[in-house]
Amino acid sequence: MRRRWPGGDRGSFTAEYAAGLPALLLLLYVSVSTVNAVNTKIQCVDAAREAALAAARGEPPAPAIERIAPPGATYDVAEGTDLITVTVTANPRPLGDVALPLTVTAEATAAREP
Repeated sequence: MRRRWPGGDRGSFTAEYAAGLPALLLLLYVSVSTVNAVNTKIQCVDAAREAALAAARGEPPAPAIERIAPPGATYDVAEGTDLITVTVTANPRPLGDVALPLTVTAEATAAREP
């Protein structure tokens, strides 16, 4: 039986680092993407609510949506006889121009004011 000398594990840290680093980066990307998706959802909810209230007062909803919604968001305004519903849709973009394959939608309804 051969005796094992100190330092015989040379290179094991490098191998573990090379295997663990991609997993750590993937975990970081998923975490950042999740936080970005939640932030996008909050912005869509706020924009839909403000736009619905503006439309209920007889004002155009577009300025409220453009001010609050995330970049690239789309919206739809459905006006009934006494209710106005605004739907805001956006794609989270944690890396700038790269969008996640996820669509975030928020909807708000407000009663038309006299």
